[in-house]
Amino acid sequence: MIYTVTLNPSIDYIVEVDDFQINGLNRMRRDAKFPGGKGINVARVLNRIGSPVKALGFIGGFTGKFISDFLSDEKVGMDFVQITGDTRINIKLKTGQETEINGLGPEIEKSDYESLLKKLDSLQQGDLLVLSGSVPPSLPGNFYQSMTEKFASKGVKVVVDTSGNDLNDVIGHSPFLIKPNHHELGELFSAEINNAKDAVYYGRQLVGKGAQHVIVSMAGAGAVLCTAEECYLSNVPEGKVVNSVGAGDSMVAGFVGMYMQTGDLLEAFKYGVASGSATAFSADLCQKEDIETLLPQIKIQRM
Repeated sequence: MIYTVTLNPSIDYIVEVDDFQINGLNRMRRDAKFPGGKGINVARVLNRIGSPVKALGFIGGFTGKFISDFLSDEKVGMDFVQITGDTRINIKLKTGQETEINGLGPEIEKSDYESLLKKLDSLQQGDLLVLSGSVPPSLPGNFYQSMTEKFASKGVKVVVDTSGNDLNDVIGHSPFLIKPNHHELGELFSAEINNAKDAVYYGRQLVGKGAQHVIVSMAGAGAVLCTAEECYLSNVPEGKVVNSVGAGDSMVAGFVGMYMQTGDLLEAFKYGVASGSATAFSADLCQKEDIETLLPQIKIQRM
């Protein structure tokens, strides 16, 4: 079973406005509401490709109910901790350019945190745990590090998709997969990642420090997969990018979903790249048929 954890989910409220005027009246041309949060995105895509998944985390209030109702309609497995505060709303304002206004999120009580830990204790050897996104300030700052250390030692495959210190702190605890983009990878080493060769060089260093597998996403320049034995480069398929939200989460979902089904790293890598691209080419998260349409375009080469 695959489990995802979203510590600070949201409703992503997408608003499109023509000719946006500051200090004036603006009327929406179109709007949409989706459940947000990296782990929730991963769970939705996993469900669409037929991989059993259970979404964990914290939701509360009328906004939390929107998320649970939305996921229930999509038949996504979930077991959230219900909290007293309202789940946040993130605004994505599209006016030719995109402006984001992210909510702070509710305070997480100690009892709610303990309830989440109790749910996580049911994970067993062979399960896969996806930890992604930021950690709210009301939770321990070493949450990802402690969870990676605990569950990797139990034989759970731990995937961590975050950045900065949260990412750096988990590397030595043998995460199954980390997926920095090229900016996040450069931040770890105070370096600029300008091409696949740079990504391979620093990706190998992360493997040397303890990560089992590293995927570095480089937008239109493709993606790199580093393992203990080899590094591989993938191209990206052709298509018009219309949506950057959730593309990285979709790559994670495609990779772990296919790996859990087949155990084949390169097939998982191809499927992950196709999944991320399919979301980038869609208004919402990708569908299975979109992924499989792009798969023949994905070419993998050993670096």
